[in-house]
Amino acid sequence: MPTFAIRLARITGRLLLALAAVATLVVVFLAALVLTDGAGSGLAAWLTALGIGAAAALWRGRRRARAARLAPFLPVVVAAALTASVCVPTAPTARRSPPALPFVATQHWTLDTGSRVAVYHYPPAKTGSRHPVPFVYLNGGPVRGISVQDHRFLRLLARQGHDVYAYEQAGGGRSDLLPMEQYTISRTVRDLAAFVDRLDKGKVDVLGFSSGGVVLTRALADPRVAARLHRAVIADPGPMDGPTARIAGHKGRSTARDLAPAMTGPRSTHLPRYAVAFGLMRLGLLTPDTGLIGQAEGDNAFTAADLGSDTASAYCARDAHRIPTEDTAQNFSFSPAASLRVQQTIKDSPSLAPRLRHSKTPAMLMIAECSSQVRQWATAVLAEDPAIQRTQYMPGVGHHMWNGLDDNNARAAAVITAFLQDKPAPLPNYPTRDGIPAFLRDHK
Repeated sequence: MPTFAIRLARITGRLLLALAAVATLVVVFLAALVLTDGAGSGLAAWLTALGIGAAAALWRGRRRARAARLAPFLPVVVAAALTASVCVPTAPTARRSPPALPFVATQHWTLDTGSRVAVYHYPPAKTGSRHPVPFVYLNGGPVRGISVQDHRFLRLLARQGHDVYAYEQAGGGRSDLLPMEQYTISRTVRDLAAFVDRLDKGKVDVLGFSSGGVVLTRALADPRVAARLHRAVIADPGPMDGPTARIAGHKGRSTARDLAPAMTGPRSTHLPRYAVAFGLMRLGLLTPDTGLIGQAEGDNAFTAADLGSDTASAYCARDAHRIPTEDTAQNFSFSPAASLRVQQTIKDSPSLAPRLRHSKTPAMLMIAECSSQVRQWATAVLAEDPAIQRTQYMPGVGHHMWNGLDDNNARAAAVITAFLQDKPAPLPNYPTRDGIPAFLRDHK
């Protein structure tokens, strides 16, 4: 028994040493991945880790018998096999755009900025009153396709007399990709101006939702772009600039984030390559333009399930067990790298307030009751934009205010239409500019 115990202890010790060696080489690989920014699809980091491991194995086996010299190489082989999975693409590396939608034609417009964007048009219904000013929708993302649920809402607005246009921002949905360095918040604002010019129908009304609301807010602060806008609706916006992005303030009432069932479906982050790539990018350890995965491959790999609880956070807690399907697997499109790049340019931008204070375009702000957005992101716009004429606090809905549940789409459409047609608001004007402190105190 003592001899057996000794042997078992030796075997266990060797096994633990081998596992430690494997773990060390994996850490070396990840460190090299960061230092090389994933160069050569991670091959540079893989060869570095393999070289260090082989050199260490040779040193450890230099005084052993010939047959035993191979033992130190076993952890190297295991680590090489594990890390090699991070270097091999499993998603197509060429751009794979979503197929055509069955209910609306996809046009492609090349803008003066050089962006080639996918455009959708819903003409106003032939019956009933028509709104003479064209309506343009800016979806959230920042670099994401327009969801089927959003398309349903746009069709509702068209049935109510709006001449609706929407386009997917460069890199999102069926729009063409840009070089990674060209994804900036200023580029998206210039694309909006170029889109209105290409439309060539005079001034337009614009609804900007979430990050689309950020684009619209920054457009209002630019007199050259604002001159193209008739009225603006800013719906539950993200942070408009660097100082606002650094605010860690109050959020809305409870969302379904930790209550809803986990999203089902395939996840790219269950695969080592994309788990490592997206994880390190999110931590800021890999750049959006990393050599580990190309932009097209990342877009192709990313799925709706990869958004995890982010989708549930756009709904009220009471809706946790009836969250609708926002999109189809075929239509879903999201660019994680390009979105991070745009968000970073917002964080790096100076205060927008001095320019926004000169805005003259009539605007309305919509705030969701259960929004996962920081409240000050919206109230900062209200505080600095003197042309905001009304604020509509939307009860009973989360960040995605038109979500197909109950009468939420109809209520959102009524609020938007009333403002664009300069009719009385369906809801109280709340919060007012003077009432921002009380609003932040009462709606945590």
